[in-house]
Amino acid sequence: MKPSEFAKRTGVSQETIEKLVTYQRLLEKWQAKINLVSATTLPETWLRHFFDSWQVLPPMAAAQSVADLGAGAGFPGLVIAICAPEKTVHLVESDARKCAFQIEVARETGANVKIHNTRAERLAGELTVDAVTSRALAPLDRLLELAVPLLNPGGLCTFLKGATYKAELTAAETAWHMRVDVAASLTEPDAAVLTLREIARK
Repeated sequence: MKPSEFAKRTGVSQETIEKLVTYQRLLEKWQAKINLVSATTLPETWLRHFFDSWQVLPPMAAAQSVADLGAGAGFPGLVIAICAPEKTVHLVESDARKCAFQIEVARETGANVKIHNTRAERLAGELTVDAVTSRALAPLDRLLELAVPLLNPGGLCTFLKGATYKAELTAAETAWHMRVDVAASLTEPDAAVLTLREIARK
């Protein structure tokens, strides 16, 4: 995927594309120093990372505040912040080196983010948001344990999940009530975007 195709499929502005180009440049620069993403995915950053991250935006259109748990290289949180600058995005990451990368991207792109160099479970009682997202952090049942304490009333979770998402849903539903929307991933044939609302423990 090229930047022009990303713009066409998402409807973002040229200014947003320019900020993502800056992000891509920094990702390639920092990847030489620390392992941010799988090296094999770098040539496909616009599809595998930027467009993949963008998929969580439509379900959380009404959310004013978002937390990305285990934000890593900023997927999906930094992409959300760049593509939807009206939102406040909290990046939660325990690895200080990855936080340093996030800080540089935010500085160079002007992304509206707050970076928390800590583990997600330590933010319960300190941070509340309208939506929680994550990519490749933990199985769904564990994600819900981390996410639900951070949600405002009526909040939602939107998670990028791989081929095991059906089994993860089955396991999570033994302990949680929730309304589930499943959307096929636009970037991976066996993956899905799970949007969960009305979440409560059984």
